[in-house]
Amino acid sequence: MLTPRPETAAEREAADVAACAALLREGSRSFFAASLLLPASVREPACVLYAFCRIADDAVDVAGGGHAAVAALRERLDCAYAGKPFEIPADRALAKVVRTHAVPRALLEALIEGFEWDAEGRRYADRSALHAYAARVAGTVGAMMAVLMGVRDPDAIARACDLGVAMQLTNIARDVGEDARAGRLYLPLDWLREAGIDAEAFLAAPRFSPALAAIVRRLLDEADQLYARVDAGIARLPSSCRPGINAARLLYAEIGQVLRRRGCDSISGRAVVSGVAKLALLLRAFRPLRWASRGQPLPALAEVEFLIAAVAAAPAPELLPSISNPWWRFGPRAVWVIELFDRLEREERRRQLERLALSRTGAP
Repeated sequence: MLTPRPETAAEREAADVAACAALLREGSRSFFAASLLLPASVREPACVLYAFCRIADDAVDVAGGGHAAVAALRERLDCAYAGKPFEIPADRALAKVVRTHAVPRALLEALIEGFEWDAEGRRYADRSALHAYAARVAGTVGAMMAVLMGVRDPDAIARACDLGVAMQLTNIARDVGEDARAGRLYLPLDWLREAGIDAEAFLAAPRFSPALAAIVRRLLDEADQLYARVDAGIARLPSSCRPGINAARLLYAEIGQVLRRRGCDSISGRAVVSGVAKLALLLRAFRPLRWASRGQPLPALAEVEFLIAAVAAAPAPELLPSISNPWWRFGPRAVWVIELFDRLEREERRRQLERLALSRTGAP
């Protein structure tokens, strides 16, 4: 009988990354598709970070682990950052990524805190409180992506956080009905009071109304103001990364425009960008971007300043792999990814509805 040859360190690392990618293909298909627009040197560590984040979200929220799950996740972070990860592919891969790219632990800590807030069913008293939540669950992702691309300039990190927060606000505006039917409410409570909407009554029976439409529109206005700020940040990214990140910005902003055309009704249905519109937006993703706005840099959102400070305080990595992806390869790949998005979006929506139905019936 032949004895299998021992696995080399490089083969094990490649297998760990492949395991993270497989996890995303099953659990976060849209992110996996979007990641294909990035150079491999960015895509692979991004998949690793996102896989760990997905595991964290499932442990805290989906599995109902709560505070015990949060404590366990922080222990796993301790081990990964100490270079002694749990013998789990995602943890081993995470340990390598955070070491190679000098990813500040505070970013992952903040993300886990955001998941913890979700598990608690936390409500948000005002705009600032909602921004603080969005900073944790999405601003952190923007900051980590910039770090993986070798960008650590404070103004660029601020713009990356702007993009993450804006995308989260768009998600919240789009999913008001779905969230309410799941017992969750992210709209600022003071906005609801000003509009004469009782939060508990709305959760008990989510209904569309002109007053609710005004709140959704207000949230979309907030997101649009942030989308308008991010050109300078995207312009600071490596050239091969700009089209993919700009495409994400344009596609999410368009979700808000679709919702506006629906009268800001996110109760009776879900705003979806058509495949034709997505392709048109991808063409726009190649437009030149301003390196910086005139005058002084735009101030960062107060709620993301701790993320910017965490990146500034972390030592830069000694050596990063080169980031290259010829621009002419982006077009054909982007068309394929957008077609994939359409299929995956329908599939994910079907799964979400099935999970919601099962949760209501109590079926295993």
